[in-house]
Amino acid sequence: MKHRIVVAVTGASGSIYARQLLRKLQAAHAQLDQVAVVMTENAKTVWETELRDEDYKQLPFRFYTQQDFHAPFASGSGRFNTMIICPCSMGTLGRIATGISNDLITRAADVVLKERRKLICVVRETPYNLIHIKNMEAVTMAGGIICPATPSFYSLPNSLEEMAATVVDRIIDLAGIEQQTYRWGSDSNHQQD
Repeated sequence: MKHRIVVAVTGASGSIYARQLLRKLQAAHAQLDQVAVVMTENAKTVWETELRDEDYKQLPFRFYTQQDFHAPFASGSGRFNTMIICPCSMGTLGRIATGISNDLITRAADVVLKERRKLICVVRETPYNLIHIKNMEAVTMAGGIICPATPSFYSLPNSLEEMAATVVDRIIDLAGIEQQTYRWGSDSNHQQD
């Protein structure tokens, strides 16, 4: 069965992650049945500020507004199997953790959790306060996956894009999509000092 994925982009800093994720999903189209996107107005502003473009407008996915409760993934009958919130603001995480479904993003997350499907929250904040930590715990206990937007360095990234890819590749793996990427221990050129 091909994947049906919802991608939500909130106004947290980290638009580079969202852009790379959407591009990788576009490249993986053969494995996907459908990709739906919800972007907050703040997310668009942050994207344009951080990335200096409006490339999200060129993506071949269907976009939904935050108040479109007629979107198919607002109900479990829509059968979307994965939701990725990237980046996930702490406000969005808090609303999900406490069951507040006041927009399409939080409603879709609630649906994914109640249907026991895959919710991946790519949180982007530092440092965490205790409220953040407890909200991450609540979402984890409800079946969600917290994937902090924390780059790794063992692949020796040479640019911001390569650093961001270390996070996005983990997201793609968590979503169950096949990809060619750096794997620990797979490159003989990386030797331990």
